[in-house]
Amino acid sequence: MEISEEAVIVDSSRLKSVVWNDFDRVKKGESYMAVCRHCKKKLSGSSTSGTSHLRNHLIRCRRRSNHDVSQLLSVKGKKKEVTVAFTNYNFNQEQRKGERPNFVHTRYEREQTNDGAITSGNSSFDNKRSRFDLARMIILHGYPLSIVEHVGFQLFVRNLQPLFELVTFTGVEADCIEIYQKEKQKVYEVLDKLTGKISLSADMWSANENSVYFSLTAHFIDGDWQLKKKTLSFIKVDPSHTEDILSEVIMTYLMDWDIDRKLFSMTCDSSSTNDNVVVRIRDRLSQNRFLLCNGQLFDVRCAANIIKLMVQDVLEALSEVIHKIREIIRYFRSSRATQEKFNEVAQLAGVDCNNCLCHDNPLCWNSTYFMLEVALQYKDAFSLLQEQDPLYKMCPSEVEWSRTSAITSYLKLFFEVTNVFTGTKYPTANIYFPEICDVHLQLIEWCQNADAYVSSLALKMKTKFDEYWKNCSLALAVAAILDPRFKMKLVEYYYPQIYDDSSTDCIDIVSNCMKALYNGHAICSPLDSQGQGLACQVGGGNESRDRLTGFDRFLHETSQSQNTKSDLDKYLEEPLFPRNMDFNILNWWKVHTPRYPILSMMARNILGIPMSKVSIESAFSTGDRMLDQCRSSLRPDTVQALMCAQDWMRNDSDDSKATSSHSALPLRTL
Repeated sequence: MEISEEAVIVDSSRLKSVVWNDFDRVKKGESYMAVCRHCKKKLSGSSTSGTSHLRNHLIRCRRRSNHDVSQLLSVKGKKKEVTVAFTNYNFNQEQRKGERPNFVHTRYEREQTNDGAITSGNSSFDNKRSRFDLARMIILHGYPLSIVEHVGFQLFVRNLQPLFELVTFTGVEADCIEIYQKEKQKVYEVLDKLTGKISLSADMWSANENSVYFSLTAHFIDGDWQLKKKTLSFIKVDPSHTEDILSEVIMTYLMDWDIDRKLFSMTCDSSSTNDNVVVRIRDRLSQNRFLLCNGQLFDVRCAANIIKLMVQDVLEALSEVIHKIREIIRYFRSSRATQEKFNEVAQLAGVDCNNCLCHDNPLCWNSTYFMLEVALQYKDAFSLLQEQDPLYKMCPSEVEWSRTSAITSYLKLFFEVTNVFTGTKYPTANIYFPEICDVHLQLIEWCQNADAYVSSLALKMKTKFDEYWKNCSLALAVAAILDPRFKMKLVEYYYPQIYDDSSTDCIDIVSNCMKALYNGHAICSPLDSQGQGLACQVGGGNESRDRLTGFDRFLHETSQSQNTKSDLDKYLEEPLFPRNMDFNILNWWKVHTPRYPILSMMARNILGIPMSKVSIESAFSTGDRMLDQCRSSLRPDTVQALMCAQDWMRNDSDDSKATSSHSALPLRTL
């Protein structure tokens, strides 16, 4: 329909309703009309008529439902000019019959509420809420912020909800940061109310242009005996920063979260830089008397990281054989003829293997292990193929096959141990001791191999492992003792095999550590009948109370000597709990807290130590943790907001699903 010459299109930019993005307001004489930009239908445009009838028309307007991308951009062009190049975009604009719901008989009555929500009949639309829903979606699923500028996304949203005001990159970035601030306050309140201690884990992430990010994560067991973790910071750091600067940065964040008084341990990868950083933080916290037992268990190294370091040694030792096996697979899969010939040779060699030879993924060491395992089963076929095919020249020698067989057994153990570490989302500290002890015993045996090449590799790995064992053996043993299925018996089983004649002294060291930790928790316990908990809680804030800490310890020790058994004594003297597949250690301690009130406090802090901080997704990765390209290009404060908020939101949604799986891991039969 054409607009008559007497009609004049008036400026509708001052009109607040978003429906005017799809209508022209036309004045003819003293009356106003609203002309649909899609089908040109005329409706009343008077200010007294409202906009409900215009919204109803937009819902029914078929031409609007079939608008193309250029129409979408022309509408948005009123607010901001956009230049878009279209390449290989193909939009199907035809609507199938019967697919559109019928809204003809639905009445919409617009009502603007104070918070921006629009109520239409029995349903309502809140533009602000929808913006935050969009921001939460981007955070939760790791979508790029630029998704709001994608033409396909804008077209989808506009067809889905015409009332939604499309948001810009800057706008959605601000929404994400606002969500981060709100979620951060919730996490702060959780940590503030926490009665137990907090253990930390630290990670380095690589980003584009040689940038480095440092993340700090809090691990704790809450009042319901659920193991939780919260990412506290994700900050960009200068790789040239010294240990002093990095430790000061960490302390600043700890004080910002107000948890420096609540720390129990800190888990890092094995490196000289981390050694110095952790020592500085531990010394500073010890000076303020914030750490129990002077931080005897504060310094922890990641168990999965030491396994990864030893795996790297194995892969380096087998690099030539791995290259040859990859070339073999590439050769026999180069054509159907060579593949058929190889299958015939395998049958002649008597190979009984149903597994297929496939290339590994060099970025995932478990796939390399699988490739080697299968290749070892086909080694006779490879040797026979070399005799029959003059073009095939990459076959490993007998010595190489022998060494590969021995060294692949290392990978097998590391693979099994890593599977135990990653068998649940939040593994408790008690599961690591028997696995690490088995690795220790195997390293001792491998060092005695008759082949000097194999034994030298084992010695190289054991040197790294010994540093790890020096830092972590006490924490590993104490956590295992707090497992009612093992108690001291597991230590008494492994230590004679590891230490031989000096095992008795080593067991005594573990026993004394248990007693010292128990006494430290008893002094700080609010359940202490003498009220000694106050002395520990004030930390360094009240010097007169601090000077009486020794007196508090004296009262505790003398009360224990008056024929009164401690929680620890009662726990260790009672029979072991039956070992079964479905055991949940956190549930056991939750049930037995009334019986062991002080020891349960200790168990809460010890079992919450992240003995391994590697995620399930990256457990077998041979590379560093990488920040994706989209997030690497963002401002550092935006990256922190997205990474932290994503962790908080994901864990809030997953915690309810994981509560029954904590520590229900099967242990290998001893």
